[in-house]
Amino acid sequence: MTARADPSSEARLRADVETLVSFGTRHTLSSASDPERGIGAARAWAAREFAKIGSACGSCLDIVQPEQTVTGRRVPEPTRIVDVVAIQRGTERPDEVVIVQGHIDSRVSDVMDATSDAPGANDDASGVALVLEAARALSQRTFPTTIVYAALSGEEQGLLGGKVLADYARAQGWTVKAVLNNDIVGGSCGSDGYCDDAHVRLFSEGPRADATDETRSAARRFGGENDSPGRNLSRFITGLAPDLDAAFDVREIWRADRMGRGGDQTPFLELGYPAVRFTAAVENYDHQHQDLRTEDGTFYGDTAEYMNFPYLAKVTDLNIAVLGALANAPMPPAPRADAAVKTWTDVTWEPVAGAATYSVWKRATNAADWEVEPVTKATSETAVKLDGLRGDDWILGVSASSASGAQSPIAAAVPGGAFHPLQQD
Repeated sequence: MTARADPSSEARLRADVETLVSFGTRHTLSSASDPERGIGAARAWAAREFAKIGSACGSCLDIVQPEQTVTGRRVPEPTRIVDVVAIQRGTERPDEVVIVQGHIDSRVSDVMDATSDAPGANDDASGVALVLEAARALSQRTFPTTIVYAALSGEEQGLLGGKVLADYARAQGWTVKAVLNNDIVGGSCGSDGYCDDAHVRLFSEGPRADATDETRSAARRFGGENDSPGRNLSRFITGLAPDLDAAFDVREIWRADRMGRGGDQTPFLELGYPAVRFTAAVENYDHQHQDLRTEDGTFYGDTAEYMNFPYLAKVTDLNIAVLGALANAPMPPAPRADAAVKTWTDVTWEPVAGAATYSVWKRATNAADWEVEPVTKATSETAVKLDGLRGDDWILGVSASSASGAQSPIAAAVPGGAFHPLQQD
């Protein structure tokens, strides 16, 4: 993969963040009808921005606003949770989808405070600005599969907008190849003075959230605890990063999310869709979930002046590169490996739409990453016999490539390794 010739605009990213901050609060329980302040004004602005982007690409974006009315622990009265979503449909397989998202709502110290100013610059105007910039870049191109750009509501009240979009994806019958959740991606220094603008953290689940008792039992016997689709999506993204910018890299975090925290990738994982979370390498808790104030000379509050926009541009460029690679590639196959009581291993899989060739990969069971070169490269067959490879000692996987060479992530031939939900209606 080569670097994208036209990098993301730091000026546009800053302008989008500052516009979102200007709505005062974007709390989910704030006004849905005020044209200038509150969640409703922010959502209307996001819809207008998607419309502008769609107009510039010849109406290539369909804008929808899926919603659910919710009550719960952090939503005491029935409230409409509305997502703002732009769909760039693929030319060949429009039901095969990759999603990029950030959450548009914000909060202060009291999660139920819907009236105080809650700028939410890094958390998560940064993610929404990234989504809009990705739409501007990728809408100028065409892809065989669909890209979905989403500004989600209700994250701070319980990952509600993520559930709305995950349910919408299932209702549409989408085959979800990947979900890229971007939440707190615009800062590079912590309150302790530690800074890191050379990495972005990428969180991925290990054991699948949608695993059945049968899958869990099989994984305990045969492996798979480190080969969920999300984990192999993380490996795929990490492999792309050095080609984009040698000075910027992914730091894989093998957890579904940060300790004691959550994000909008979770509802997708619960439905069995591959999903990961991008988050800044360093979080600053003085500028996250805080009332605006100064105490003992320290300012508290999530404002744009504490963000690093060159850093946000690098995270945005990485997302754009990943989205383009995934939207061009076929779905990963669903491979099976058979090595019981024999000195060779048979690997088989079903054909994948849009695939011209397949590659078989291996890694030692205690290795973090797939080996650099495949065991079998660019075969049009859907079965290989690996003579002399004793499967007990290896994890095997298969990727699919299009006729143009766009390669999917590797799916592991282990229980739960395939990129599809395990519990389907």
